[in-house]
Amino acid sequence: MVRLRDVVFDCAHPASLARFWAAALDGYAVAPYDDEELARLREMGIDGPEDDPTVLVEPSGSGPRLFFNLVPEGKVVKNRVHIDVETADVETDLARLVALGATVLSRPEPGHVVLADPEGNEFCMLT
Repeated sequence: MVRLRDVVFDCAHPASLARFWAAALDGYAVAPYDDEELARLREMGIDGPEDDPTVLVEPSGSGPRLFFNLVPEGKVVKNRVHIDVETADVETDLARLVALGATVLSRPEPGHVVLADPEGNEFCMLT
């Protein structure tokens, strides 16, 4: 039997997109950088976490991890896979996500908002 382990985002700046999703989702945080991880980055010629080409966001409990990987190309077309998030208060959480950097793309029906994260990846918020 298999289970979902990670959701992986290709992106232009992993650290900032990881911070967006860690702030957007309840119970998620950017994985801490210990001395060993910082040494690994330095060995790769990377000064620190802000320039890390692979940033991990972890749940505090169960749930998939989110990985953000640096890629050279930008997003060109609609996502083939997207994330759906759930809320009890659409307007409050919509305002919070927009303040974090999300963009509202459409509101196809009551209780359903299509958004894009700061790098243009579509996701839906549902009640």
